[in-house]
Amino acid sequence: MKPSIPKGTRDFGAAETAKRNYIFNTIREVYALYGFAQIETPALENLSTLMGKYGEEGDKLLFKVLNSGDFLSKVSAEELSERNTLHLAAKVCEKGLRYDLTVPFARYVVQHREELQMPFRRYQIQPVWRADRPQKGRYREFYQCDADIVGSNSLLNEVELVQIIDEVFSRFGIRVSIKINNRKILAGIAEMVGAADRLTDITVAIDKLDKIGLHAVCDELRAAGLTEDAISRLQPVINLSGTNAEKLATMRQVLADSEAGLLGIGEVEAVLRHVEAAAPRNAIDFDLTLARGLNYYTGCIFEVKALDVQIGSITGGGRYDNLTGIFGLPGLSGVGISFGADRIYDVLTQLDLFPQAAVQGTRLLFLNFGEREATACLAMARQTRAAGIATEVYPDSVKMKKQMSYANAQGIPYVALVGEQELAEGRIALKDMQSGEQQSLTIEEAISAIKNDKDTP
Repeated sequence: MKPSIPKGTRDFGAAETAKRNYIFNTIREVYALYGFAQIETPALENLSTLMGKYGEEGDKLLFKVLNSGDFLSKVSAEELSERNTLHLAAKVCEKGLRYDLTVPFARYVVQHREELQMPFRRYQIQPVWRADRPQKGRYREFYQCDADIVGSNSLLNEVELVQIIDEVFSRFGIRVSIKINNRKILAGIAEMVGAADRLTDITVAIDKLDKIGLHAVCDELRAAGLTEDAISRLQPVINLSGTNAEKLATMRQVLADSEAGLLGIGEVEAVLRHVEAAAPRNAIDFDLTLARGLNYYTGCIFEVKALDVQIGSITGGGRYDNLTGIFGLPGLSGVGISFGADRIYDVLTQLDLFPQAAVQGTRLLFLNFGEREATACLAMARQTRAAGIATEVYPDSVKMKKQMSYANAQGIPYVALVGEQELAEGRIALKDMQSGEQQSLTIEEAISAIKNDKDTP
């Protein structure tokens, strides 16, 4: 029987891994440019760290790991016969796979707080696991690419995170809209219409304005239980349009009596002022329909949409006020973002934006014509590798046709032939596999020719 892997997990071949590394390395380079330090946390965390942090549904999606050894030794026959899954899991499982990078980061900050200099800027690029039902675009194992700044309330942190987003997508060549809103503005809207418990319904309905029109949006709000007075008060919000400055000016009037709302408007204005002064290459849009994690975020919130591909959010984040409170260290404010590597991969693939140099493997293959020739090829391969050219020496002295077929199958652009004549002359025959052109060159000339190829990294 052919072996397989668990549902919701994936193998990544060489080409896919090279493309994924291009994504991770690009994000990693930009994070480092902005002074973020990389940390890693274990795949396994104590269940006491994870449980109760993601709500009841989240707890069900945690992969729990059986204790080592005789894990049933502390379980009675009566407990086994009751078949109470949650109770049994608590007895036989003390560890679980991390569900996200945020809770382990909070645990890390509290555990190492004496060693950390605040504000602490960290990034993490690691896999996470969720016992979810696998479906298209949803996996049980996937990577997150998080960056957070904790221990500072300054809005300059939000500014730099927006600049990081702008820089990363500019490097990828993906045109995006970076959407910004503020939890305090949303709280002000709910306060204004007296419907704090309907905030999600309000934002979901407003988001449909372009698709279904004003009349249908109002019908949805009625269906959600809003009064006619509340819907009337929401009209300026539903019809909000214009530049960022014009939309914020309108909201300043609408929320004139809301202290929280005005504070949120001021925060968005400050972030936009700094970001726009630095001439971003992508659009920054104030978007009232953005309502990420209402129970989690407390200030500015961000979301990124690709402009040329129909796909969900490819980056998100925001300000939170009590990341470490769940572990007994209250009042530590932070702000963070997370790039969706899998969705970015899909966008780059659809738009054909992966650079050839990023996914190119071996650039040069030395054919093997025998022991004496192979020895010379190994010496020359040391020179080409020292020059930064990825090089292979074919290991077996087999028919030339088989070796050339290998080069074609692997997409290797250059092949070096070193036979008796080349050995005598101290040269190689360098064959361009795409054009079919073959030249007699010294090893130094061959290195120069390959490095001058526009597709060489």
